[in-house]
Amino acid sequence: RSCYAVPTVHINILFPSYLFYFCQDRFSVGLCCCCIPHHPDAQLSLLPPDFNYNTDGYDGDAAEDRKSQDGSETMPFIDESPTMSPQLCARGPDGEAVSPTPPEGLLPGVSACTKGLEMKKLVLSGFLASEEIYINQLEALLLPMRPLKATATTSQPVLTNQQIETIFYKIQDIFEIHKEFYDALYPNIQQWDDKVTVGHLFQKLASQLGVYKAFVDNYKVAVETAEKCSQANSQFQKISEVSTLLYKPIDRVTRSTLVLHDLLKHTPKDHPDFPLLQDALRISQNFLSSINEEIDPRRTAVTTPKGEARQLVKDGFLVEVSEGSRKLRHVFLFTDLLLCAKMKKTAVGKHQQYDCKWYIPLADLTFQTLDDSDSCPHVQTLPEHEIEEMKTKISAIKSEIQKEKVALKGQSRALERLRKKMNEQESCLLLHSPMIPFRIHNKHGKSYLFLLSSDYERSEWREAIQKLQKKDLQACVLSSVELQVLTGSCFKLRTVHNIPVTSNKDDEESPGLYGFLHVIVHSAKGFKQSANLYCTLEVDSFGYFVSKAKTRVFRDTTEPQWNEEFEIELEGSQCLRILCYEKCYDKSKLNKDDNEIVDKIMGKGQVQLDPQTVQSKNWHMDVIEMNGIKVEFSMKFTSRDLSLKRTPSKKQSGVFGVKISVVTKRERSKVPYIVRQCIEEVEKRGIEEVGIYRISGVATDIQALKAAFDTNTKDILVMLSDMDINAIAGTLKLYFRELPEPLLTDRLYPAFMEGIALSDPAAKENCMMHLLRSLPDPNLITFLTLLEHLKRVAEKEPVNKMSLHNLATVFGPTLLRPSEESNKGHITLASDIWSHDVMAQVQVLLYYLQHPPISFTELKRNTLYFSTDV
Repeated sequence: RSCYAVPTVHINILFPSYLFYFCQDRFSVGLCCCCIPHHPDAQLSLLPPDFNYNTDGYDGDAAEDRKSQDGSETMPFIDESPTMSPQLCARGPDGEAVSPTPPEGLLPGVSACTKGLEMKKLVLSGFLASEEIYINQLEALLLPMRPLKATATTSQPVLTNQQIETIFYKIQDIFEIHKEFYDALYPNIQQWDDKVTVGHLFQKLASQLGVYKAFVDNYKVAVETAEKCSQANSQFQKISEVSTLLYKPIDRVTRSTLVLHDLLKHTPKDHPDFPLLQDALRISQNFLSSINEEIDPRRTAVTTPKGEARQLVKDGFLVEVSEGSRKLRHVFLFTDLLLCAKMKKTAVGKHQQYDCKWYIPLADLTFQTLDDSDSCPHVQTLPEHEIEEMKTKISAIKSEIQKEKVALKGQSRALERLRKKMNEQESCLLLHSPMIPFRIHNKHGKSYLFLLSSDYERSEWREAIQKLQKKDLQACVLSSVELQVLTGSCFKLRTVHNIPVTSNKDDEESPGLYGFLHVIVHSAKGFKQSANLYCTLEVDSFGYFVSKAKTRVFRDTTEPQWNEEFEIELEGSQCLRILCYEKCYDKSKLNKDDNEIVDKIMGKGQVQLDPQTVQSKNWHMDVIEMNGIKVEFSMKFTSRDLSLKRTPSKKQSGVFGVKISVVTKRERSKVPYIVRQCIEEVEKRGIEEVGIYRISGVATDIQALKAAFDTNTKDILVMLSDMDINAIAGTLKLYFRELPEPLLTDRLYPAFMEGIALSDPAAKENCMMHLLRSLPDPNLITFLTLLEHLKRVAEKEPVNKMSLHNLATVFGPTLLRPSEESNKGHITLASDIWSHDVMAQVQVLLYYLQHPPISFTELKRNTLYFSTDV
């Protein structure tokens, strides 16, 4: 065998007459006459001590010092996830690779059954690859045991036989079980067809979980023994990090259970494997549920001075308002206290550490709301246009990264520079986008304010804290030494390692969905008493969650039947959240903080937006279970390319998809009737509605209004007065979106793009006013009417939260996006939502919204003063 010459693993393990080295296909020990003379790093320490093999460190103040989790020299860390290591191939006994890449058979046009079995092969191939890694990890764990046993019978033993048996208990048995499983599974994947069965192998593997139970029962003693031996014996201290690998078997059972879920999903119910896989899953789940309560404390426990176990319950990155500015913090919720920390800036070569900013014992923690005696601290906020500019830059950098990958196969310094630049932009966006306050108060001290992007997230933290507070908690005061020890343990205990930005994701991870998600919220069950109930929908966008839609309130019921459809725009989204609320009508309970939601959350849940499931033409029905409540919903996805096409109507008798000049001429009006009526209704009862024009209306209501306007139904006014105001706002947006050409016309579009880019204010004013005068009269009068309406909406921004910039973002692309015919030369990626073109469209509308009132008469009267040709 030939050894790896590239510096990929740091090994520093010393025993008399033994050299540990990492060969091409396995971790080995012994003297190798073929390898050692030729290996450039054939020393006891194969790599320099500052080499790191972990890249999950994060500095809350933007320092990027990548080191191993505790800064010490560790055993080789191997990521067992095939998705994180796309280059990995499993190898069979003969050395031939089993690639986890998609087989050729997985092509459009094959039957659903065949496609399912091909997906099953993909899952198995990836699992086989990770199974080989796991076997290597077990082998690496066993390696120290052999020389230790050899020295146990000598006059100078490193450890006693009893200590060796305790530390490495059942590892050999687990290794043999998985080696046998791997050797049996490998040929099945090599000779794959629709008749191959593997369920019996997984069933046998699950039936041997008793060995894992024995391992788990011994786990705590094994780790403690390893640590004691490390402190007492300098030779064993060299391999004291076996405790890092000792956790691998526990992780593996969870991984195998997830794979069984995937295999069942892609195995036809009439296939012989199906009942066997079901049985294996049942056994695995029962095993996990029996040991989960034992495992978690062992993984997340810190011993308190009194000898009690303090466990980490939850951690994550939150934005704290400190001295009027935003700071990214890593917050740790333990069983008895909440600790707020930041990553210390460390010198090169030093391992990273957390610095405790403050902590509150849970016994002293209360949730504070704003009352008359409090003043809301001034919060540093960026102007909205700067937030949008960040999104534009992120989108542009993503595009450059893709081009660089194609050109240089992903190997260049330029690529690293682009990734660093994107990380800076995304981190800044993540810091400045949250706006929902989450206040906590120490009843013996001061209050603290966090800003979150989602009510879902706020509810998660609040519920986790309140659950712990139900126990009999005693207030604790930590000495400086105790606090230092606890803060130091956070690095190892943390479950969230990276801030949620694209640059921290693996290249192979899904970039998310771009386009429109259609969601029907059907009904909910499980409420114990009647209430006024509604749901909201959230999706993730640029690393944080945004509320996108809200159902109507279903009054005084335990089984609401909404059956409402929404169209939600996705911007690289991967997750849909549904929150169910009880509406509060008691004005005395209103919170004086505008951003605080006063309605009670009855339940919340989320689903991953799997592109394969969602992107079919058919509706996909699902159920979210939340606190005993079940919400039934359906969804389907339309790509951005398809959903934004301007398609002329075949029936010129209606108004949607018909040129505005045709409609106004037929109606003998200056502004289409649909525009006038929708504007009037919004100003009558929707101008103070939070998120008006941003929150989606019910799709079925919008379609009903569309049909009514198209057929000129006599009872339109009655329908409008009864309809939810968000549906009316949605109908107006849909009308402009479906015009066969934009309201500001295809012909003038290039000139609008050039005009808004002018830097001289006088030249820009000249050009932008001249372009308005160049519009056909029906287009111009309609545009000016809409413009004044949107200004009146923005005047109510303190109540409705819709600024001029918000409204420009909603309407800009709708009023300016060119029709397909004129846009052939400007084709962009479906994911390029925040492109320069789109941002320019927003800026054009924003320019007119911020302009003093524009009169149609004055515009036309001044035509003679300008001679610029369009």
